[in-house]
Amino acid sequence: MKKNLILTGMMGVGKSTIGKALSKKLNMNFVDIDKLIEKNENTPIFKIFEKKGEKYFRDLEKQTTLKELKKKDSVISLGGGAFMNKEIRSLVLNTACSFWLDLKIKTIEERIKNSNKRPLLNKKNLRFSLNEIYNSRKDVYNLSNHKIDCNEFSLTDIVKSIVNLYENKRN
Repeated sequence: MKKNLILTGMMGVGKSTIGKALSKKLNMNFVDIDKLIEKNENTPIFKIFEKKGEKYFRDLEKQTTLKELKKKDSVISLGGGAFMNKEIRSLVLNTACSFWLDLKIKTIEERIKNSNKRPLLNKKNLRFSLNEIYNSRKDVYNLSNHKIDCNEFSLTDIVKSIVNLYENKRN
């Protein structure tokens, strides 16, 4: 049985895209925690934030993530804030192989500027909001087993790099 491979990082870095490609390459299940929450709640995340608040969402995220982490043979894309939770982070670091996908704020801004599905962002000053969130999370993201710089590399190169690190870590 393979250890779970966990992807963490800011919204818009490509956790879902990279996770899907990794799961195919490694022949593992792919779980996108945010999509799973939306499916289980039958509601988009931004609506959950809007109607029930961030605390409700974070509790749901914790419960869903801890349940998925107990399964094996999965590539799991965490929500952007999930790794901030000590219980989630501890389980990830003790049972899985984790990767922080890092990307320049300017690139993230370009990717998500037209999305209205990001509940933590101030649309009037997107760059400021992104910088604030990034600066409050980067030290915790950095606790991951590996940091992957996604700035200058193609999807294929990023996947190849993660696969090499993941397979060497297991042996």
